[in-house]
Amino acid sequence: MRKKIRTRGKLQLSKYFQELEEGDIVSVVREKAVQSSFPLRLQGRTGVIEDKRGSSYIVKIKDQEKEKRFIIKPIHLKKIK
Repeated sequence: MRKKIRTRGKLQLSKYFQELEEGDIVSVVREKAVQSSFPLRLQGRTGVIEDKRGSSYIVKIKDQEKEKRFIIKPIHLKKIK
């Protein structure tokens, strides 16, 4: 998946500082403009916000049969309505 040419290298500050609440359903979408050690197996997965830790969120994602918790920055999260 590529970003559109006009948005390459840019960060949306509203997405970087977005506030999510416990119980919100989010999808994990990697922001390529931010360098991070991001596991590729999380790309495109959906999960539930469980808690906030600092500026990041703890997301509960079901990986095959187990539920796992990942700490992800809000710029990589997209809220599903």
